[in-house]
Amino acid sequence: MTDPIASHQPRAAGSGTGTDLAALILRGTLGPMLFAHGWNKVAGPGGLRGTTGWFESLGLKPASVHARLAAATEMTAGAALTIGAAHPLPAAAAVGLMAVAGRTDHRGKGFFVFKGGWEYTGVVAGAAVALATLGHGRYSVDRFLPRRRAGLGGALLAAGLGTAGAALLLKVSYRPEESPEPDSTAEAAETM
Repeated sequence: MTDPIASHQPRAAGSGTGTDLAALILRGTLGPMLFAHGWNKVAGPGGLRGTTGWFESLGLKPASVHARLAAATEMTAGAALTIGAAHPLPAAAAVGLMAVAGRTDHRGKGFFVFKGGWEYTGVVAGAAVALATLGHGRYSVDRFLPRRRAGLGGALLAAGLGTAGAALLLKVSYRPEESPEPDSTAEAAETM
């Protein structure tokens, strides 16, 4: 006979249907969203040409390379997250993408995304790290692979690889135009 109290004990993190379902829901949310963002960079209203112009205005050099790289990374990571493959690399890619977007496009605009802030990038990166913590779960391609990194190791790997990749890309390729300093003598003359 089973102990009725013991049978209602919560399962350890990283095991059980609830965790697998949570991973599936996160993958089913993040994966298609990332893929759609990548696809839009290529086939959206401005296409790759518009994305290249936007990246140029952000200061990513050479912009055409970065437009293609961002689109390919978003589509590849999105597809891998959706089917649950190559954990935790797609989560690391999402963290890196969001770190670069936060630094280049959302920096200095506050928190709220409707004001251009980093709210969206922060939530997506946080959700990717949470997914790296959970692992892709039972309902994934990775289920059939013998080695899975989940828990703290998966989270640290996704956050670390994503952040390091973004930092390297920004160091090598981020060259925003300097804003001209206001001429204090011209301002002083205007006030007289």
